[in-house]
Amino acid sequence: MAKLLVKDFLAQDRDGRKSDTLNGLTAREQEVLAHLADGASNVEIGGTLSISPKTVARHRENIMRKLNLHSRAELVKYAIRKGIIEP
Repeated sequence: MAKLLVKDFLAQDRDGRKSDTLNGLTAREQEVLAHLADGASNVEIGGTLSISPKTVARHRENIMRKLNLHSRAELVKYAIRKGIIEP
């Protein structure tokens, strides 16, 4: 099922319906995105990056707003599509 979802999401990119880049994200937001996509919790990410879990949550909110994503699952699919993590 997950493979079908990823395949569908990748097809959307080829059709041009989603044409975002990492350019709008800060370096810290890109770090947080990579950890989120790997499945780390806000507490785990905060510990790794020496920031509070609330700061991680704020970064996640900013990432989702900038990339027009609406769930953590969409963040993961985005990260796969952009090569931030492996499927």
